[in-house]
Amino acid sequence: MKVVIAPDSFKECLPAGEAAAALAAGVLDACPDAVVDLCPMADGGEGTVDAMVAAAGGKVLTADVFDPLGAPIRARFALLGASADVPLPGQLGLVAALQRAEGEEAPPAGAVAVIEMASASGLVLVGPDRRDPLRATTYGTGQLIIAALDSGARQIIVGLGGSGTTDGGCGCAQAMGVEFTGSGGQPAICGLGGGGLIDIADFDIATRDARLAEACLHVACDVRNPLLGPSGAAAVYAPQKGATEEMVGMLEAGLSHLAALIQSKLGMDVTLLPGAGAAGGLGAGLVAFADAELCNGFDLVGETVGLKKRLHDADMCITGEGKLDGQSLAGKVAVSVATIAGDLGVATICIPGQAAVDAPGEVFRSVRPLVAGSVTVNAAMTQTRGLLQQRAAEAVKDFMKP
Repeated sequence: MKVVIAPDSFKECLPAGEAAAALAAGVLDACPDAVVDLCPMADGGEGTVDAMVAAAGGKVLTADVFDPLGAPIRARFALLGASADVPLPGQLGLVAALQRAEGEEAPPAGAVAVIEMASASGLVLVGPDRRDPLRATTYGTGQLIIAALDSGARQIIVGLGGSGTTDGGCGCAQAMGVEFTGSGGQPAICGLGGGGLIDIADFDIATRDARLAEACLHVACDVRNPLLGPSGAAAVYAPQKGATEEMVGMLEAGLSHLAALIQSKLGMDVTLLPGAGAAGGLGAGLVAFADAELCNGFDLVGETVGLKKRLHDADMCITGEGKLDGQSLAGKVAVSVATIAGDLGVATICIPGQAAVDAPGEVFRSVRPLVAGSVTVNAAMTQTRGLLQQRAAEAVKDFMKP
């Protein structure tokens, strides 16, 4: 029996690779003769760098940047190199991003960089007692983009999952050289946060790093939410980042003001772009300030790791993520894996940390959350590896029943 194991990371517990290894141990406990194919996944969030390096080769580098509240930290990014076969938007499943026209010279090593915004601007970097949704900034993400350019990259993939910010990408834009001014013509504070958006009177993209004009930025979105409204960045995600109801209103007003300014200055409506609301509006900001293109993060990673090919002759697939709920339908890993597997006639078991009442269980053969019976949330977070192994063994035993 061949089993493909393709989980996302379990946030604040296990990265995708370690989760896959724990699930594999459970499979082999139940069926020692099983052929296990570990295929850790990501959707633009945590684990995207590791998944892409594992699939395409390359190396992981670090850069000194600022976290969401301006503290100095060291963040990771990857250079995939000239041999990478990375499908980018408009080419998914067709040709590689680095496929060259006849006679064109090969791109230099490190031509493609992969960045996780969460590495510099993620919620996990700010403890619950330090979270300040009005102040949190993506400035560090912009610094990572500049570091990638400094390393020779001209194709840059930016994964948006795990954000701790709602600044519309303005902090990131500042780090890339975009200048923002207030109503009196004074320069905006360095490291703009969501609370400062409403005071922006103007911006100038002519001051941004000149190398951005020659670079291609591809934004791997883990959600398809628009920038504004009840499904937007502030309403849906800001409360998860510590925002009160009053703060959500302030952040929504700031993002709306920013969108109107972008429309006026650039003739660009970023409000309804699928994924514009990802990472607190960083999706919209990168489109406006860096000419980036939004794409589905899962599709990008899935094509790179060859998920469909690996599932083709599988008997069973096991996936999982931290929480399976209604939002999992918006391009998250578990449902996306199950959809591909289902099209190939492969039964998929989902083993999430938790399963909410609105979890889309119909796309799976079964859902076996860690939090069940006597297992509490705290136990699931402290015993994740062992529980994943146990649930996988149970799933395989049930699957093999006559």
